[in-house]
Amino acid sequence: MSCSINKDASRTNKTVFMDYQRAEKDQIFTPKKRLDEITEVSKENKMELLVARKIAEKDNCSYIFGESSREIFCKEYKNNFRHYSNVIRALFLFALKDLFVIRNTHSGVISANFLLPMAFKIEKDEIRAKGDFAVSLTGPVVLSEERKQILDIIVAQINMVLYTIIPGMKIDIYHYGEQLTDDGEKGFRVELVSVRENMPPIPIRMESEGIIKIISILNAWIQAFGNPSICLAIDELDAGVFEYMLGELLDIFQKSAKGQLVFTSHNLRPLEMLDKDSIMFSTANPDRRYIHMKNIKASNNLRDVYIRGITLGGQDEVIYEKTDSLKIARAFRKATAYSP
Repeated sequence: MSCSINKDASRTNKTVFMDYQRAEKDQIFTPKKRLDEITEVSKENKMELLVARKIAEKDNCSYIFGESSREIFCKEYKNNFRHYSNVIRALFLFALKDLFVIRNTHSGVISANFLLPMAFKIEKDEIRAKGDFAVSLTGPVVLSEERKQILDIIVAQINMVLYTIIPGMKIDIYHYGEQLTDDGEKGFRVELVSVRENMPPIPIRMESEGIIKIISILNAWIQAFGNPSICLAIDELDAGVFEYMLGELLDIFQKSAKGQLVFTSHNLRPLEMLDKDSIMFSTANPDRRYIHMKNIKASNNLRDVYIRGITLGGQDEVIYEKTDSLKIARAFRKATAYSP
């Protein structure tokens, strides 16, 4: 981690203030100067950081932002480390409030027709909440009064946009009636349904995988569209989503959104809709995994350039390990004829 410090009406040069290398077992982190600023406050901090490192390695989680070490890094320091403590604290609060990371496990549970996890953020009246609201796709679910209120708000926000993406469609909450929760509190037995014009409501699980995928990310997408503080990261955004619709959503976001969207995609449609400077390509080199295409002119179709780069090369790195269609066909014929 590196930063510059505003000091005496000027800004210092950006320098590394925390470098943690998991492979270096004999060091907590470098530079040593920053570590000394922590340990001079309390000698116990060094031992606690060593314990926190072991916990982070065991749990395979972040060392800097892990719960055990974060408590030490984010203390109220009076020495020079207070500047860096403020940076770590600010980044943690950003991740807590304004960072959405939607992994491909979202698509996995949707494909399995098991869960609809809706990424959301709500700041309305006295409700302040962010996370994933998981709704079962296998049948009705019992919600507490508080969670039912959150679901009402999520559905209302989604419906304000959904009907423009999928004309004539909205989602609704079908009420089966009141039912006690497992802890004996008042609950509501509900199910998400899809409502279209001149058609009876149907369970949301009967919709296509692409539509359910859009519903699952739509609230987070709305937040990123209107809030410059939001960063939305989506793995395999294109999974199950109709190619043309994907392009339209990206084009609208690029032209009008205030927040930031970071995503991965196997589909080539984004190459036709986004600025070339916004796109990076994966390579076959594990030491240099992502590159920008070079020699791109304003008149070039980036999709054509990418295909040409796969077939003819010409880029700084190999962007695709070439396959031989004849060898593939021969392998299929040998496998067909094989008998143990």
